Amino acid sequence: MWFRNLQIYRLPTNWALTSEALADKLAARPFQPCGSQDMTSRGWSSPTKDDRFVLAVGGHFLIALTVEQKLLPASVVNEEAAAKAELVEAEQGYKPGRKQMKELKELTLAELLPKAFKRRRRVFTWIDPVGGWLVIDAASQAHAQEVLDALRDTLDELPVKMVKTQLSPVSVMTDWLAAKEATGAFTIDLDCELRAVTDEHAAVRYMRHALDGKDVQDHLAAGKLPTRMALTFDDRISFILTEKMEVKQLAFLDVIKEEAERQADATDMQIEADFALMSGELSRLIPALLKALGGEQEG
Repeated sequence: MWFRNLQIYRLPTNWALTSEALADKLAARPFQPCGSQDMTSRGWSSPTKDDRFVLAVGGHFLIALTVEQKLLPASVVNEEAAAKAELVEAEQGYKPGRKQMKELKELTLAELLPKAFKRRRRVFTWIDPVGGWLVIDAASQAHAQEVLDALRDTLDELPVKMVKTQLSPVSVMTDWLAAKEATGAFTIDLDCELRAVTDEHAAVRYMRHALDGKDVQDHLAAGKLPTRMALTFDDRISFILTEKMEVKQLAFLDVIKEEAERQADATDMQIEADFALMSGELSRLIPALLKALGGEQEG
């Protein structure tokens, strides 16, 4: 349940959907596995693996979208269709035309779909109606958009926008590297990627390497800019910040998880304790990160 990635969106603070109303709407569109002729299927499932479609703790909501996809590469379909085409050619004495070939591919796809392997994943979303945050645990904006589309289909409307800041992450990360320290409660860790402005293929990647040395300063002087940087916030959360203001490889440090375990021991409700701690920490991290990036853009 602990998030590994953050795609951050702004909700209007007047978004007034209650947890009960949200749960009713999600329950109306539950996840169903792929049918024999479905390539993909998506729907809402319980984030707690019980009968709850919304975990509500302290005014914060946790929901989960389940997506199932069949693994059927186009090359496999084309190969099987080509084999059918050879048989048809042998029977009729000439190669199948474009229309006939299209029909053979459709027939092949229909035959192979029921036999295809399936891959299933759950994507969690944290909603803070009071703070005005909607945050999706997705490694890419494409997967986050999948959740937003499902929410819009379910709720009819979803007034969210991607968070944008006054300063770009690249410019702020550059300043931090040049100064050899970050601002506020942030500290620079040991991973970073620098890319040349003139040649996107020219890149330097540091892993488990101190970033306050002359070599890093030389790369900055040569015009390379940081596109990914490892940071720690308040000695409690480590993460990678990207040029797109995505937060990746999010890790809640031991002090937080130990605190969650202590709370769970007192209440016998581990997932509620985990979510309470996580949402509380993210409620501190995100505003601090936006402040470090010059604040949010208006409009």
